[in-house]
Amino acid sequence: MSCTIEKILTDAKTLLERLREHDAAAESLVDQSAALHRRVAAMREAGTALPDQYQEDASDIKDMSKFKPHVLLSQENTQIRDLQQENRELWVSLEEHQDALELIMSKYRKQMLQLMIAKKAVDAEPVLKAHQSHSALENKELRELLSISSESLQVRKENSMDTVSQAIK
Repeated sequence: MSCTIEKILTDAKTLLERLREHDAAAESLVDQSAALHRRVAAMREAGTALPDQYQEDASDIKDMSKFKPHVLLSQENTQIRDLQQENRELWVSLEEHQDALELIMSKYRKQMLQLMIAKKAVDAEPVLKAHQSHSALENKELRELLSISSESLQVRKENSMDTVSQAIK
């Protein structure tokens, strides 16, 4: 498996969309924090005392409003680059595993072929032996028939000679 240009372009478009969404979300958070800051300031001016808990929250919001969207985006860009690098490493690892698996499977197929050939040779031995013994039996029977016919022919010759010699006498 290899990375295609289409895949890279699709990933880039997806990342761009995410960056835009995060940028909009960051701006929204900045606006919300600024509004809360103004609200807290207005409450202070009005003389309304905030409990300690709300003052801590207000200072946290003030700290967060200091972050600019570009800082958040640069952090996210770093994370995206790290993920892209990890993705490339995973692709390379996947290709290496596939190559290794391909090599293993080719050796397995080769061994299975050799095993099947050896098994066929072993399976053929009893058939060959049976065929040889069958041929030997046929040959033996044919020899017996030949000897019987030879004997029969010999007896006929002898009988015909006896008949001829008796006729001559």
